[in-house]
Amino acid sequence: MSEPARKLDDAGPSPRSAQSWRILVVEDETMFARAVATCLQRAGHTCSVAGTLAEATKHVASTAAKPPDLIILDMRLPDGEGFDFLATLAEMGDAAPTVIVVTAYGDVSQAVRAMKLGAADYLKKPVDLDELLVTLDKVMRSARLRSRLNYSRARESRSADVASLLGNSAAMRETRKQIQTIATISGDASPTVLLLGETGTGKDVTARLLHRLSPRADRPFVHVDCASLPKDIMEAELFGHVRGAFTSAHISRAGLIEAAEDGTVFLDEIGELPPELQAKLLNVLERRLVRRVGSTREVPVAARFIAATNRDLAQMVARGEFRDDLFYRLNVLTIALPPLRSCREDIPMLARHFLEATARSYGRATPTLQDDAVEALKAYSWPGNVRELKNVIERSALLSGEDGLTADSLNLANVTPNRNTVAARTAAPMLGADDGVSTLAGAERTMIVAALKETSGNTSEAARRLGVTRMALRYRMEKYGIRAADFGE
Repeated sequence: MSEPARKLDDAGPSPRSAQSWRILVVEDETMFARAVATCLQRAGHTCSVAGTLAEATKHVASTAAKPPDLIILDMRLPDGEGFDFLATLAEMGDAAPTVIVVTAYGDVSQAVRAMKLGAADYLKKPVDLDELLVTLDKVMRSARLRSRLNYSRARESRSADVASLLGNSAAMRETRKQIQTIATISGDASPTVLLLGETGTGKDVTARLLHRLSPRADRPFVHVDCASLPKDIMEAELFGHVRGAFTSAHISRAGLIEAAEDGTVFLDEIGELPPELQAKLLNVLERRLVRRVGSTREVPVAARFIAATNRDLAQMVARGEFRDDLFYRLNVLTIALPPLRSCREDIPMLARHFLEATARSYGRATPTLQDDAVEALKAYSWPGNVRELKNVIERSALLSGEDGLTADSLNLANVTPNRNTVAARTAAPMLGADDGVSTLAGAERTMIVAALKETSGNTSEAARRLGVTRMALRYRMEKYGIRAADFGE
């Protein structure tokens, strides 16, 4: 006689597991069901028992807001087969619990069929309780990895969707159009994409968006930062290695390119790739084969390649720092991301977006963006582009007072023409065609140097004359490589 679904609390105290799961045991053999539930409770889990499919269905429906994490399901029950219950669970989609099926020794084919319908694993009767715990541990690890992957993909999707598409300027509209056109190009070997743009223009986000909008969206996205990989292991990291290829190669290992399978490889900061590896990468791109370090066997590569750089590759080719054949192979489809200073009309929209995002992240009310702050933001040169804007807004939002964000609270240099900044400009040399200063960033550097010369390297006095805080001046001095000691401090 079956028992209604119920929580078993009579197993006594027990050590908690690293993660406690809510488990439903669907089994009509009462003694066996209680033995399983007691074993799982002693392992730190919370268990309920149902003796029929009807009781199990009712239990899941009654806990729909917080369904079981795992169901141990007997395939033969008084009112039907476990397959019927698997179909019911399938209707829950991603919220469906993980299932381990239990089957009689001679019905392994049933278990195989159940796994095709979504079950994670199976056990044969009579069930060994130690084997049950081992199987449960394996299923739990797999579920955690799957959960992390789903979370990562969802977060990636949200960040790419928002940050890349904001902006109504002509430059951003054209960029969006290019992204949407290139992303949908399909085929076994989609053309290589080269992303060009200054630091902070969103090359990483654009690469992820190209992947998310492509037919490869459900495949791996592998980000390779060529600038941060140690040179002595870069080859093995990119292309993999076999056991014994070098001293510390105790096991064979696939490289990042191979790990991307038929997804996307994003080669960030491609201009930093050492010359000796440029030839090997060219070979991979042209032949679609990769050879691990120390191996004689080549493995097919089905991934799409996206490369990005803030350097002028054409000039690097002219100087002999970058292979011309690799440059031409990368430069098939090119997206040049516009700097923020060419999209000034987008700055207020971006600033308000970052304000709201910061407020949500820290659980605070969204500060007001005052009119003088908007004008200051639009007047600034933004050498760090959207990344710098995001950081400025986040910092200012966290430190803002009741008045919200004002021009003064932004701590931006060279935007408010007050008496001090006018004096500094007067002290600075006039900018002409031959002075090597053709950008606002260059003008800003010239003003800082002039102020430091006039104050003999006194950064506090120089900051006062420039109308900025000492901290803001220090930040810009570091950015432009200016040392106060060179002026007498």
